[in-house]
Amino acid sequence: MGNARLQSIHVHPVKAFRGLAVREAAVEPWGLAGDRRWVLIDDGGKVVTQRQQPRLALAAAGLLPGGVRLSAPGMEPLTVPVPLAGSTVTVEIFGDKVEAVPAGDAAAHAWCSTYLGADVRLVYLDDPATRRPVDPRYARPGETVSFADGYPLLLTTTASLDALNSLIAEGDHAAEGPLPMNRFRPNLVVSGTAAWAEDGWTRVTVGEVAFRVAKPCGRCVVTTTDQGSAGRGREPLHTLGRHRLIGGKLVFGQNLVPLHRGTVRVGDPVEVAG
Repeated sequence: MGNARLQSIHVHPVKAFRGLAVREAAVEPWGLAGDRRWVLIDDGGKVVTQRQQPRLALAAAGLLPGGVRLSAPGMEPLTVPVPLAGSTVTVEIFGDKVEAVPAGDAAAHAWCSTYLGADVRLVYLDDPATRRPVDPRYARPGETVSFADGYPLLLTTTASLDALNSLIAEGDHAAEGPLPMNRFRPNLVVSGTAAWAEDGWTRVTVGEVAFRVAKPCGRCVVTTTDQGSAGRGREPLHTLGRHRLIGGKLVFGQNLVPLHRGTVRVGDPVEVAG
């Protein structure tokens, strides 16, 4: 592990939109600064992701001081400010009920609805410190998360992706590979490890920040979505089902919870303690 390094950092300002590669990021208790604080909801308050709308892969959101700038094919870019504190709506995300503040500009809702051809609203998690606890089965008291699927950060390794791509190349859908890392939408990508080494980690330090490894990440249909075209295939779920079925889940990557605040930077050393 002496050569393990943080190869890349990825922030997703709007959940399910394209990720941004950044050189450094502040680590907050609920995730990387700016990561998944915004999300789309349908008219029933349920979160809308690439599971239902794969075309979200083609939409982007740039981080601005005090807001985000939305862009997508066929759409004029739109700047959306962080809404002022006010009345909230209830968001349903994977069984959790979370209060969030709707974007104050009706143009944001219209922009997103026009792009998807569906009635959606853009909402903002105004108070990540209190709104959404981490799954109590894998959490310590007081741990919270943004609109990420379940945990503050997701870590993947290049060695495990290489190993997975080798397995895909030997399988029934070899033509779909090799897959890029963006299929897995991680926050932190680590190089210099052995394949699947992260399966045994319980604590990892990236530069100045220590993290608790909460649990392996179970994967869903989003990983079969080409992030450049929004088309769908069979991989990697077909191969994960044959080789990475762990605890009833198709596993790739590890969910992390920060143990304190700090900043991570591309090139940071990565050290494992247990």
